Amino acid sequence: MIQTKQATFAGGCFWCMVKPFYQLEGVLKVVVGYTGGQKKNPTYEEVCTHTTGHYEAVQITYDAAKANYRELVDAFFRSIDPTDEEGQFHDKGDSYKTAIFYHDEGQRQIAEDYKKELSLSGKFEKQIVTPIKPAEVFYKAEDEHQDYYKNHPFRYNLYYKGSGRKAFIEKNGYTHAYDKAQLKEKLTDIQYKITQENGTEPPYNNAYHNHFEEGIYVDVVSGKPLFSSQHKFDSGCGWPAFSKPIREGYVREKEDSTHGMVRVEVRSSHADSHLGHVFEDGPIKDGGLRYCINSAALRFIPKDKMADEGYEEYLDKL
Repeated sequence: MIQTKQATFAGGCFWCMVKPFYQLEGVLKVVVGYTGGQKKNPTYEEVCTHTTGHYEAVQITYDAAKANYRELVDAFFRSIDPTDEEGQFHDKGDSYKTAIFYHDEGQRQIAEDYKKELSLSGKFEKQIVTPIKPAEVFYKAEDEHQDYYKNHPFRYNLYYKGSGRKAFIEKNGYTHAYDKAQLKEKLTDIQYKITQENGTEPPYNNAYHNHFEEGIYVDVVSGKPLFSSQHKFDSGCGWPAFSKPIREGYVREKEDSTHGMVRVEVRSSHADSHLGHVFEDGPIKDGGLRYCINSAALRFIPKDKMADEGYEEYLDKL
């Protein structure tokens, strides 16, 4: 049974704040709009004058049985510069400032705790200035601004890069910190070399290149799900190949110019484990991508063990 709840965040230009949430399990809808000001039913042009008091914001409808609020707060902070008092990146002005708008006391406490943990982590040299406020009336923006990254992908990508957001996030992306000494004890030599030192295992001489049992593949470091057997295919390259991640937000991509080549590296979002690379020579019917992944970066969970190991919610991904 769906447990519908709402969450509201302001993270600068709202065009850039939709995709991060749609990448999460349990998110049902993301709407862009305006909130926090005194003007009723404002237009985009009015909000852009920075005189209405409104923030550009997103309101998320999610299934609390599948997505928890802390995951949403985490996705929010990973998509912004929380130390910018004047706006976000190249966009300055009140409507571009960041804020979390909580809908109940539980959300407020989770947001406050996360903000405190992030402040104490030392990730940012400057103070985190994102305020946490009670939710106010949310006014849906005009249709041309909804799902902008889907409807206008070329213009969205130009803006995402040109605004400075893309470079900042790639440079300052933060992940869960793992003790290297503990990882050396936990992982085998090849697992450590691959995930922590960006190594590459030999083709064909690895655990999963020719493995097609039904189940999921999780990060060997964090245990977070990464890929499903549903998207695995035989590419003939000698390494496990997938047409897509189990969820887009569970991996991240990064330009890799090592070894005299320009490639796109794939890393796990939670643990920042090196996984492999993604290429544009996969099955056309499945999107045309080939995620070429090192077996040593993965642990396979067979379908009949998924519930016992806490991965029951991913059974519908097989």
